[in-house]
Amino acid sequence: MKKWIKTMTVVMGTTLLLSACNTSNTAKNQESNASGSSDGYEKTTIRLAYNLPQDHHISKGIEQFAKDVTEKSNGAVNVQVYPAGQLLSDKDMNQSILTGGVEMGVNSATLWASTVPAMGIFDVPYVFTNYEKAGEAINGEFGDKLRVAMEEKGAKVLLFADYGFAQFANNKRPLKSPEDFKGLKIRSIGDIPSEMIKAYGASPVFMGGGEVYMALQRNTVDGATSGTTAMLQRKYDEVAKYLTINNYSYLEFLLAVNLDFWNRLPEKTQALLTEEAKETEEWIRQQAQAEDERTAKQLEEKGMEVYVVPEEDISVWKEAAKPAWDAFHKTGGDLGKELLKMVDKE
Repeated sequence: MKKWIKTMTVVMGTTLLLSACNTSNTAKNQESNASGSSDGYEKTTIRLAYNLPQDHHISKGIEQFAKDVTEKSNGAVNVQVYPAGQLLSDKDMNQSILTGGVEMGVNSATLWASTVPAMGIFDVPYVFTNYEKAGEAINGEFGDKLRVAMEEKGAKVLLFADYGFAQFANNKRPLKSPEDFKGLKIRSIGDIPSEMIKAYGASPVFMGGGEVYMALQRNTVDGATSGTTAMLQRKYDEVAKYLTINNYSYLEFLLAVNLDFWNRLPEKTQALLTEEAKETEEWIRQQAQAEDERTAKQLEEKGMEVYVVPEEDISVWKEAAKPAWDAFHKTGGDLGKELLKMVDKE
């Protein structure tokens, strides 16, 4: 009898202990749910918009960034991606980021130049002529100065996304020197490149990327400048015979976040976003060179006649593009001039 009572006492004690533990765990879970945290992350939703095609290497990197942040936070930091202009056009993107209409967005440095004039340096011809130098500059003092300038306007740069180098395609003749541009009508991608096109003796024409194919087909323009990734995606090989590889402009896109929103995020969430952005930036930079090489080769295989400007001739192209440098001196402000000195010295 005593043995039975003793056994029951132990069982009841164990049951009460387990019950107390369960009650404690339930209370903790309820407290966690009430505060909206998971694995130490406070619950938040981040809308991320971009305009590039979903199969572009930048898009793939951004999609993976969003997926990794969401998964590593166990769903607490939910990054919702709106690709290919579904939420915002590239023209509306920057203002929406600055006003908090959207938390994050990817847009070109060319378009950010209207907010931070010095950002137009990526359009200045032959500032960067290889991937390594561009990466070193962006990861160093050069990039830091641009990040500070963006924050002063209300946006934090999470990463620089390398699009790759801009080239020239046309359907008239091989462009083996600046003189070969004379008399041509060339679709431009910005004010600074337009100054270079004019300096080469051609006429710049502004139009959206989606309009170029038809314009080349109808001879509205004789040629266009873009990256070879876009040329392949938009089938330039069907309407342009000649491709000149001269790496005149290193095109950059920025993943930017509204600064006020960023400052309200917990440090743990900021650390996660920063870490994943760094890894994504490195991956995109590696892909930029690989994609440039792959797509240029494919365009050649599809019938385009490709001319690669010899490295020793680049100085001639750069000297002929001096009016574009002069234009940036006027529009890039003091920071623009400082950045030009930094890269020119290198």
